[in-house]
Formats: sequence, structure tokens, C-alpha cells
Amino acid sequence: MHINPYGTYAVQLGVDLYNTPPESAAELGRRCVDGGLVVDTEPTDADLADAMQFLREWATVVDATTDEARADIVNGMLARASAYPRLTDHAGDGWHMHYRDPNIPLGAVIRALVSVGTALHLTTRGMTRLGRCAAEGCSNIFADVSRTGRQRYCGTACSNRDAVRRHRARAASRA
Repeated sequence: MHINPYGTYAVQLGVDLYNTPPESAAELGRRCVDGGLVVDTEPTDADLADAMQFLREWATVVDATTDEARADIVNGMLARASAYPRLTDHAGDGWHMHYRDPNIPLGAVIRALVSVGTALHLTTRGMTRLGRCAAEGCSNIFADVSRTGRQRYCGTACSNRDAVRRHRARAASRA
């Protein structure tokens, strides 16, 4: 199976921004750069609002109960973020694909990037490879990039906390 890394970093950026929303436009810009995105414009409050509204919509992909529902939601997001794919060497680091128009606001870039990245992630890794953390009290989203496709938690802390909870419950039931 060929896995397109474009999907991975874009979906991980969406996960990061959704789970820990940025508090300012400047923070949004920094976190996008840290996530591997080339930010061409100065982030604004409108970008922050647009990105957060989009991520609330994107979370409905995670919460969809069927592959068909996920596909319908992603297709709608792709239609709203549509642009002709294009080759670019804007950063001088080699030619690569962009799935967005040039010189658009950061909020629109996030919409296009995460929409396309989600489509690539789901089609190359599997339609069930986005989820909510299984740990009690945690509703974080995760993108399953594991080999087995069996990820259940948003991270090690939740996984460990849930394992300890299960262990203590078993020990209490034996006592």
C-alpha cells in the first residue's frame, strides 16, 4: 500500500488544532508553521474564526457512523474548498502539489489542506482511521496512523490512564 504523507501531516494538523484550539491568530500561524504548512499571509482574527468553524465541521467526519456518511461530509468539504491542484516550488524546497489557490487567507488554506488531507488519509489508510479517544472523560480526536489500524486513544497518557482504571476495576472485583 502506498501512503501519501500529504494526508498524514494535514490530518495531524487538523487534530492538533481541534484538540487544542489556538487562542490567537498569531498562535494559529505559529502552529501551522510548526505543523509543516508554509504560511504565505499574515494570520488574522478572521482566519482564526474561519479555521475554528471549519474544524467544528470537520469533526462531523470523525463522528459519522458509516463510511458513506464520512464520504458525503468529506466530499462537501472538498467542494467548498475546491481549487485546481497545482505544482509549486514556492518555498524553493522542490516541486510539490498544492490543493489550493495561491494567495488565499490562512483560514481557507487550512480548509483546503485538511479537507484534501482527510480524503487522502481515509482512502489510503481506511475509512475508519479517524476517531475519538476511548478513555473515559476524553473526547479528543485522533488520526490513526498505526500499522494495525487499531488505535483507540488520543495518546499515551489516556491509554495508560485507561489501562490503570481497568486494572483497578479487575482488582476490586476480585477482592
